[in-house]
Amino acid sequence: MQQEKMEASMSILIMSIASSAVMAMGLSPDPQTGQTSKDKQMARFNIDLLLVLQQKTKGNLTNDEAQFLENLISDLQIKYVSI
Repeated sequence: MQQEKMEASMSILIMSIASSAVMAMGLSPDPQTGQTSKDKQMARFNIDLLLVLQQKTKGNLTNDEAQFLENLISDLQIKYVSI
């Protein structure tokens, strides 16, 4: 069985950072351990990374990528406040 080659993209990068934030908020288990734990400082750091990415790529993303990033950041910020 041949392993599928993963293709790097802006969406994959955004989702990778977002999933780290979700795990740090204790909303999703760590895929390696199956355990959930909360680390608010790490969650905030990952959300801040997405904000930096948004700022530094402004004007260089497709409309879909920019909207995806904006919606994801908003969703994560709401989740962060609720924890």
